Amino acid sequence: MPLALYLLALAVFAMGTSEFMLAGLVPDIASDLGVTVGTAGLLTSAFALGMAIGAPLMAALARNRPGRSSLLGFVLLFAAAHAVGASASGFPVLCATRMVAALANAGFLAVALTTAGTLVPPDRKGRALAVLLSGTTVATVAGVPAGALLGTLLGWRATFWAVAVLCLPAAVGILRGIPAPAAAGGATGALRPELAQLRRPRLLLVMLLGALVNAATFASFTFLAPVVTAVAGLGELWVSVALVLFGAGSFVGVGVAGRLADRRPGLVLAAGGPLLLVGWPALALLAHRPVALLALVFTQGALSFALGGTLITRVLYEAAGAPTMAGSYATAALNVGAAAGPLVAATALTGTPGVTGPLWASGALVAVALAVAVPVRAVRAAG
Repeated sequence: MPLALYLLALAVFAMGTSEFMLAGLVPDIASDLGVTVGTAGLLTSAFALGMAIGAPLMAALARNRPGRSSLLGFVLLFAAAHAVGASASGFPVLCATRMVAALANAGFLAVALTTAGTLVPPDRKGRALAVLLSGTTVATVAGVPAGALLGTLLGWRATFWAVAVLCLPAAVGILRGIPAPAAAGGATGALRPELAQLRRPRLLLVMLLGALVNAATFASFTFLAPVVTAVAGLGELWVSVALVLFGAGSFVGVGVAGRLADRRPGLVLAAGGPLLLVGWPALALLAHRPVALLALVFTQGALSFALGGTLITRVLYEAAGAPTMAGSYATAALNVGAAAGPLVAATALTGTPGVTGPLWASGALVAVALAVAVPVRAVRAAG
């Protein structure tokens, strides 16, 4: 794989740390800013909503600019948003900075996904995507738990400052390591034909499936900390352990998806989908047993990212007729799910299951995804 892909993955690591770190910081943010845990969890939805809206918007704005300068600008804007967020004195300001950071993240990821596909042969998009997404999985293994630990020791604001600083070497890497011709993101044609790809049923159905799987992932991941402490009865430092296990599972899942998504996507979806469906309710029922909880957190991380990574790859294949916008379609689909998941989970928190409500909500979302997979297969067969 080209060195440029690993430099892009470094920036994705910084952004992935920010996107997932709230799973370990929600209780502290709620206490510090005087809001409920459910309200603080909506910061994840605000971030994901900004990414869902920003991905196509930023990709369209950046398509006539060199890819390297666009990627650099997005990274610097992302860092600035975290510096302001670390200084926020109220929840509305923090929420606004999350949306700005999301727009920057969306623009970066949309351009990076498109760039990654141009750096490798057409039949290796899945492998290239696995390298790019390794930044996210390493973030869940190392960055997010480290952020949770830093937040426990020094407060959540220290974690925001750390992410801002982490963006600086990523910016230097993009500037010095990605040649302008290789990362060029200039438009190769009119925008309207690329937007017209969204009328294709196959593309829309795969995007919907990706959104549902990611909604299930974020519904539980956002509220994992209360499950670890309130249900399993473990100390706050065990939240970091759970996040490490989820991240390790996601790393394994993305690795599997990278090797199978190009040639055997049906195998990943057919095998992983039912297992993911069973896993979320099992986690809800066994959350009071620490060993079972931690084992299932690892398993669900692996299954969630294996399916999610495979579906991102399929979106890029189905959107081959939109060379500058395909990455934004994948980003938007995943983040519609990431925005909807915590909203569904916050509602489930007020129901009878209580703290385990988000886990049951994740199971329901995967069930819907599997139901959607039936027409996806029918449409693909017709194609």
